[in-house]
Amino acid sequence: MGDHQKRLTAPEPWGIGKKVYKFITKTAPGPHSAQALPLAVWMRDQMEYAQNMKEVQKILNDKQVILNGQICKDPRRGIGLFDVISMPGLQKHFLILRDNRGKIVAKEVPADQARTRLCKVKGKTITPGGRIQLNLRFGANLLVEDHTVKPGDSVIVTLGDPQDAAAPRLTVVDHYPFATGNYAMVIGGKHRGRIGKIVGIERRPGSISTQVRLEDETEKALFDTVERYVFVVGKTREAATRWEVGA
Repeated sequence: MGDHQKRLTAPEPWGIGKKVYKFITKTAPGPHSAQALPLAVWMRDQMEYAQNMKEVQKILNDKQVILNGQICKDPRRGIGLFDVISMPGLQKHFLILRDNRGKIVAKEVPADQARTRLCKVKGKTITPGGRIQLNLRFGANLLVEDHTVKPGDSVIVTLGDPQDAAAPRLTVVDHYPFATGNYAMVIGGKHRGRIGKIVGIERRPGSISTQVRLEDETEKALFDTVERYVFVVGKTREAATRWEVGA
């Protein structure tokens, strides 16, 4: 299939010029959807840390990019919502978000916030030994003792440190249930990018999607979406601002 694709076919969330050059780096298979932005495109076209692929590869080979707590050397690795990127040489850390137009954007965050990641629980299984395994939306699995975590909930996990083997990785430090009263970000549909308080959850029979009603406290308005577009981001409005683009 090749490592490149025509720029004209690049997903809109990438936010790149379609007619600057003919080709663009293609995203490698990974935990995110096909709309995930290749790391090389983020570094070169969006952040302008490199001018060409050769410079991108040099930065990666020098172990200057840490993605979700692990050194990344693959320029085609896709990055998506709530991924955390650290660049030790620049002493900068970024949280990957989407604005209200669906564009992938990077928000600079302090070092302490780059040590953890917000994750949505995609599934929950029981291992042969009777332990609980959570399957997270960004591709990781972890064993927990907390029986209260359910699919649809969000958890904050530690990302570890590639330079410190003793630093805990994928340890749950907080839990946001998918329940009324908590705050959630809408990650798809016409309301994407909005954060609101969950005021109602209507579960429907069969294959019909669960309907979720949220309250936008800024605009004093109610709006509806479906469960698959809901990503719980906090128990209070103040905690939820951490995941806003402009906050």
